[in-house]
Amino acid sequence: MVRRFATLALLGLFAFANASESGVLSSRAQRSFNAGKFAKGYSQLERALLASRKEADLRSEGRVLITLAQVRTISLDLDLADSLLSIVRSDVLDNNSATNLLKSKAALANARGNYGDAAKICSSANQDSVKKADDATQGAFYGECAIAYAGSRRNSDAEESLKLVGKATSKKGGFYAYVAAQMADLNGDSNADSLYKAAEEKSIQGNKPYITATILYKRSQLKSTPAKEAEDLKLRCKNAFELMGLPNNSKRCAE
Repeated sequence: MVRRFATLALLGLFAFANASESGVLSSRAQRSFNAGKFAKGYSQLERALLASRKEADLRSEGRVLITLAQVRTISLDLDLADSLLSIVRSDVLDNNSATNLLKSKAALANARGNYGDAAKICSSANQDSVKKADDATQGAFYGECAIAYAGSRRNSDAEESLKLVGKATSKKGGFYAYVAAQMADLNGDSNADSLYKAAEEKSIQGNKPYITATILYKRSQLKSTPAKEAEDLKLRCKNAFELMGLPNNSKRCAE
């Protein structure tokens, strides 16, 4: 499933290999997020953070903080996401987590529309270290970089990052289509909607409610979308986000 639509990486969620209390709680949170139960998942992550501190495990604490920050980013609580990332001890992270931290920082900058800042984060990454991360983490990182480069008009770098997304995940997968659609959207290309539709179909098939609702919102904002269809898309994404417990996202869909 990760290769069809790399949603786990997209949300910053990854398997915690140990059976510690923090690891168990983090795994439960991952399942909650996958099911679109964000309030429940976030509560489980907060408990996982306390458990990691009780365990005095800085590496686990860093992983949980990164995941909390990524959830805050996708729920549009951007200042809180920033504050969470600022307290991560990067010097204790394993390779996967270090790459995920860079991805999280780039994602936050992209969410703020600061594509140039996100591109600088991507350019500063040690590519040898990124290549040692697992496929899902690589795919998520290169996906954010593709969006950052597209948004800052570095089109050749964006295309190169998209190729790396395809290598890490699949060119036929929903995540690849989702990234390509966002690149096209940022560049004002006419094929953005068709790419979003392809990603939407795969997201629905994979039961990824957050991604589906986000795509509906993005499609509603395209200039090529007829007004009546845009209103329908907004209503659908508003209801979906509301049921997921994401009020900021739901409010944005209603605007």
